[in-house]
Amino acid sequence: MINEMRSYFLLVPVLLFLLLSTAAQAVDDPLDVYVVNYPLKYFAERIGGPHVKVTLPVPADVDPVYWTPKIADIGAYQQVDLILLNGAGYAKWVNTVSLPRSKTVDTSRGFKDRYITVKETMTHSHGAEGKHAHEGLAFTTWLDLYLASEQAEAIAEALARRRPQLQDEFRANFQSLEKDLLALDGRIRAIVSANNTVPIIFSHPVYDYFVKAYGLNGRSVHWEPEQEPSSAQIAELRNLLETHPARWMIWEGTPVKPAVDVLHAMDIQSAAFNPCGNVPSDGDFLTVMQQNVVNLEPVFR
Repeated sequence: MINEMRSYFLLVPVLLFLLLSTAAQAVDDPLDVYVVNYPLKYFAERIGGPHVKVTLPVPADVDPVYWTPKIADIGAYQQVDLILLNGAGYAKWVNTVSLPRSKTVDTSRGFKDRYITVKETMTHSHGAEGKHAHEGLAFTTWLDLYLASEQAEAIAEALARRRPQLQDEFRANFQSLEKDLLALDGRIRAIVSANNTVPIIFSHPVYDYFVKAYGLNGRSVHWEPEQEPSSAQIAELRNLLETHPARWMIWEGTPVKPAVDVLHAMDIQSAAFNPCGNVPSDGDFLTVMQQNVVNLEPVFR
């Protein structure tokens, strides 16, 4: 009996050490984070640094807002430490599946009173996403760079709740990111301020927050940068120009030459402003936005 008790008391410290070691290792492991678009991935990686592993499971050729996950994808979301949502109706699939509420963060909830409602219902199809509609809420919130900084702050707070011992590091990283985002915001405001009433055509109706944030005089059509416009699309644009005499079209990406030629014949020039919803082929969110800002300069001269 005495030997059994002696063995028990010798075993307790060993078990306690193993439990504490396992807990410490779990705390030191990077947080497993899943996101619904690339801006959130970039923000989380900037803020979390080596303390996060961030995954966007959307294929490179698909717009994340219209992506439909497979069962395995949903299962992966359910198992992670943290799920970052964009909010504002982005990625409607999240409303049709069960995601753990304790792990889910809507990064735009703090400014839901500033959501933009899309007044017109627009349905069209392109690319791997197929047919889809633009209706309800506008969702590219991060194109207002100030709102983007608020989404980044929500991410910093979410990470700090899960790793309180790292909150100072997360806060410092957020402040660095915030500085970059607000610098972009300031550059855009400076560029457009001299001529923000100039009529502009946007090739796609995803620039609502951009237009509102920077006070632009913009209207949208449905032209895809990789496709030559149809006769119906050209006719629609001609009708629009009668009341909105734009001399620039801003595209989501670099348009094909036939589209550029069509516009040139109508005395309209082209500029690209990539919303950067998915991982870019080159650079990152910051470098893409910096190039976007450069591309805006001739539009507002």
